[in-house]
Amino acid sequence: MLSVKDREVIQARWTGNTVNFDFKFTNDGLIPVIVQEASQAERPAGRVLMFAWMNRESLALTLERGLMTYWSRSRKKLWLKGESSGHTQRVVRWYVDCDKDVLLFEVEQETGACHTGYESCFFQQLDREAKPLAVLESKMFDDAAVYSPAPTGKG
Repeated sequence: MLSVKDREVIQARWTGNTVNFDFKFTNDGLIPVIVQEASQAERPAGRVLMFAWMNRESLALTLERGLMTYWSRSRKKLWLKGESSGHTQRVVRWYVDCDKDVLLFEVEQETGACHTGYESCFFQQLDREAKPLAVLESKMFDDAAVYSPAPTGKG
């Protein structure tokens, strides 16, 4: 397994390019990531699927494997999107913003991106008073069935 230092300049298999991590990470070593469905347009045009965080290691793993890997702030560990659900995200292309402190990935999403069962984590529209409006889309999968707790072995 490659060390974090070794991954800072990595041969990205899915593009064949050497990648240098010249980005502005937060003081705790994270960078925000916007994830959007891939489009055939010359510039990003797909639906925003989710927002997450990466550290240097998760970014290197994402580029190495071509599958989105994040840093879970709540669990304090790496998280391969789809590792428990099978709802993976395959990287198509990626961008950095003008300040180099936010990344945008276009992905091919397997099933839904949101753990609640929707295609996008941004399914809840709000009015100008921040009151939720009716959800206009159906769930893509049954989140209770996909993320049910593992059997404990107790009676």
